[in-house]
Amino acid sequence: MRKIGIWTAVACCVLAVAGESYAGRSNTGCGIGTIIFEGKEGLLSQICAATFNGSFGNQTFGITSGTLECERASALVAHEKLNKFVGDNMDNLAMDISQGKGEYLATLAVLLDVPVEERAELYKRLQANFSSIYPSEDVTHIDVLNNIESVLSAI
Repeated sequence: MRKIGIWTAVACCVLAVAGESYAGRSNTGCGIGTIIFEGKEGLLSQICAATFNGSFGNQTFGITSGTLECERASALVAHEKLNKFVGDNMDNLAMDISQGKGEYLATLAVLLDVPVEERAELYKRLQANFSSIYPSEDVTHIDVLNNIESVLSAI
């Protein structure tokens, strides 16, 4: 019985030291808990903040509304079909955008709800901005969507 008490005390000391070593960084994300416990980086504060953030859907509300210190996803990234299409066809779409024509570019225009009479202009604009849409080989589909949105919003 005495050994169990010693091991329990050792385990508590290890957890306390581990908790202090992580206390300097925030792991709670966004939400009402983050706002309430802002500036408090202790383990207990982070646990309480994460619990509040996960309660009552306030973090979901913050993400969808861009409030509670959450960033709202861009409109294009939030478009599920468009997100999946670009993610699944990065290379083919890059090739079509660089050429200013192609099946994948046409599908992109459909998913963006661009009227047929305006698609030629879209293709030209995307082709002209290819290097800003695909700035490197390591670009992600989320980056591509954000870059396309930036190009289109600059009209």
